[in-house]
This record gives sequence, C-alpha cells and structure tokens, in this order.
Amino acid sequence: MENNLVLESKKNSAVTKSTKIAVAHGDGIGPEIMKATLKIMEAAGANIVAEPMEIGEQVYLSGNSSGITEAAWDTIGRNKVILKAPITTPQGKGYKSLNVTLRKSLGLFANVRPVNALHPFVKTNFPNMDIVVIRENEEDLYAGIEHRQTEDVVQCLKLITRPGCEKIVRYAFEYAKAYNRKKVTCMVKDNIMKLTDGLFHTVFKEIAAQYPEIESNSQIIDIGSAKIAASPRQYDVIVTSNLYGDIISDIVAEIGGSVGMAGSANIGRNVSMFEAIHGSAPDIAGQKIANPSGLLNAAVMMLAHIGQAEIADKIKNAWLATLEDGIHTADVYQKDISVKKVNTEEFADAIIERLGRNPKKLPLSSLSKGSGTIEIPEYKRRNEEKELVGVDVFIDWKGTDPEIIGKGLSEIRSHNLKLKMITNRGVKVFPNGLKETYCTDHWRCRFVAQDAQIKTKEPIYEGIEYEQVIALLSKLHQNDFDVIKTENLYEFDGKRGFSLGQGE
Repeated sequence: MENNLVLESKKNSAVTKSTKIAVAHGDGIGPEIMKATLKIMEAAGANIVAEPMEIGEQVYLSGNSSGITEAAWDTIGRNKVILKAPITTPQGKGYKSLNVTLRKSLGLFANVRPVNALHPFVKTNFPNMDIVVIRENEEDLYAGIEHRQTEDVVQCLKLITRPGCEKIVRYAFEYAKAYNRKKVTCMVKDNIMKLTDGLFHTVFKEIAAQYPEIESNSQIIDIGSAKIAASPRQYDVIVTSNLYGDIISDIVAEIGGSVGMAGSANIGRNVSMFEAIHGSAPDIAGQKIANPSGLLNAAVMMLAHIGQAEIADKIKNAWLATLEDGIHTADVYQKDISVKKVNTEEFADAIIERLGRNPKKLPLSSLSKGSGTIEIPEYKRRNEEKELVGVDVFIDWKGTDPEIIGKGLSEIRSHNLKLKMITNRGVKVFPNGLKETYCTDHWRCRFVAQDAQIKTKEPIYEGIEYEQVIALLSKLHQNDFDVIKTENLYEFDGKRGFSLGQGE
C-alpha cells in the first residue's frame, strides 16, 4: 500500500545480503551476555555485520547527561537495527532513562514482548501460558512532563494521541494476523480516565471491527492484571498503553518463569531495537554466571524481523533443546529437573552444539511460518470544528474553606464569564460541597459563559472568545488570586472535549 508504514517481513526468501546492526554491549552483565549471543548467531550462520557503539553508564559518567554519544547516534542512523544489552543509569543524579530516550527519539512506537512457559524446565505455575504483550512505547505518562504547581501539589501529564492509538492497535491486530494468533485483548482504565483511556478504547473498537476473523475483547487494567496473574491461559495478544504495558509485561514474564528469559522488540518506522527486558545486574557482573537467554530471544526476534526467520528458528529450537536436556544456568537450575549447572559461556556452547536439533517436548519455534508483512496506514487527521466554551483556572490558595474562595470568585464578573464550580483534587467542593472533603492548596475553578445551561443532564455550553479568558485572568490577578495554570475547554463537532468534575 502506498505511503504505508511497512514494519517487518516474514517471507522465507534466501538471505543474499548481510544486514548491518548496531550493537551496544551494555553495562553490568551486558558484555558477557552479548558476547554469548553474538557467538551463537555466528555459529548458526546469521548473515549480519555488527558495528559496536558506546552508550550507557560510562557515557553518563563522562558528563553526557543523555547517556549516548553523537557517534552512537550516527551508528544507529547508518544501521537502522539495534541489538542492545542492558545498561545502567547512574542513580541519584537526575539522569533520564536512555531506554525511554531511544524509544521516543527513534519513534519506536511498538514494544513487543512474547512470553511462553518452558515447563517443566523453567519453574512456573502455568505450564501452558503463551502471551504476547504489545505496549505503546512513545506517549502516556512516559512523556515525563511534570510540574510542581503549589506547595502541596505536583502534576504529571498523561498524553494519549489518536495517531499513537491507531498505530499500536493496528500493529496488535496485524501481528495477530501474521502469527496466526486468535484473540486480541485491550486493557484500559476508561471507567476513570474517560477521555485519555477512553480514546484508546474507542480506537481499539474501531480497528477490531476491521478484523472479524480475530476475537477481540476489552478489560479494565486492574482486574485484567489480576486475571493475568491468576489465569494467563485466557490471553493471547494483549495491547495496552505505555505504563500499563510496562507493568503487565513484567507480570507475564515473571509468572512465565523468569524475567531473565524474556526478550523484547521495539519497532519503529525507520529503526528497530531488540533487547532483553531485565536489567544490567551489576551485583553478578564479571562472575560469568549470567543467563543470556533474554538477549538471545531478543536476537531471535531481530533475525525474524530482518528476514532471517529460518536462522531465528534454528537458534530458538537449539535453545529449547538445551533447556530440555537439563543444561541450565544458575538462575533457573532445579535439582529435580536440571542435569548440569553451567556458566554463561558453557550455556552458549551447549546451544551451539545443538544447532540443527529440535525440542521434543517444548513447542517448536515457527517464526519462519509467519505470513506476509505488517503494514500500518499513514495517519489521516480528521477535520473537526473546534469551539472554545470555557476555561479551567487553577489557583494556589492556602485557605481550607471552599465557601470563602467560591464566594470571592463568584463575585468576579468578567466579559460574561461566571464561575461554574470549584474542584479540589477532582472532587467538587463548591457549590454544595461536603465539609468532610479534604482540600489542598490546589483549586480548579471552572468558568463558563453566563448563559450556559448547566443544570441539564449534559451541560450545554455557549461559545466564548479567547479575549474573554485573557480579561478574566487579568481581573483575577488584580484581585490577588494566584493563577498557576489554565486549561481551555473546547467542544469538537459539538461534543465535549473535557471531563466533568466529580459531582458536577
């Protein structure tokens, strides 16, 4: 499809050209597990050329607050594919996560984490679980936009966009289609966050309708997380927003047996990054006991992504055969199941010895049987009529009685704007609030047009001009009200684009 985003190919054509990849050896156990992973890929015949790049702890400590050098950015630009070992972000100095920087800066919008049980060779209570968590990677609370607004209150902005929702939901269904998955579950909290999570849920339902052959359902994230932990067999593919996905992907990995065994893919328009989901584990660095399985599984996903799915299956099946033979690193070693406890290098050598073998009990890897490509249509913005109908003015006021601030603001008349209500931490406290409600120094004061009908089931607002907002703010300042923030209230095609206050 013209102008569409083609994300990955699974066609089993012969590999004739080497693929260049940027390799970050990482910190802590990173160099050890990367060495093992590259050794296995080379032995399996992976047609790649690795170019190392420097990112992580030493870059941070050299004075580069981003944790990545310009040379590394150039390496990524040349190669477009990244294989990254875990890195360490120094604590206590305000450094931002390099993982988040890479995902957002490179537009790696889809985080894909498949987890299947390896019972009985890796201990789990759910021997039949097989789940893929597809997590939106660029927005939500991970925008990291935070402000301290008053002595008592700080805020974090949750940003959810329609193009972001459309890309990740479409990807989830296309992934299910390509890998013959039967169901996609959406997890949200739109019973509380009716606009942000509500948008995600709305887009999910719109796109799900285009895939009638794939079962779809939605769950509230809290009960959904509980059900994942209690009965993961209910789930196949899960799609969700950034924070929820971060949490449940670790839940899935842990109940599957070990976070240390799982790899992940970060898929973008031009660049893709593959990594283990565990940390750099500096406490065991240099001891040669780290399990390289997480990074190896990420490398398997990378090989499938770049069109070397048959090599990916060869490695994955050898890895499964090694586990079946009881050759285990210390983190998954079980006296009753394991045959031999091995170190990092010995585990890699055991996998290499089994290249060409298939597992006898564990499910055979079949990435090479994936069909076609995953395509994401270009986003087309809808043209909606936008009308300003009011303003929420946030005021820093140290009093505790809502009646006092409410009466003071009610007396202010500015260009046909009037106070409609005041909330404190989202709860309506004026007019007709409850004396039991605890109030901080952070007051949201909603002003609308004088002739707005506010006592109907769905309030009817009248349009206002922005100059009225400016005049109101000036008058509030003249009356010694400390305005810390404003949020304009809009309708889009006549539909309210803001939440009602609790009790409004």
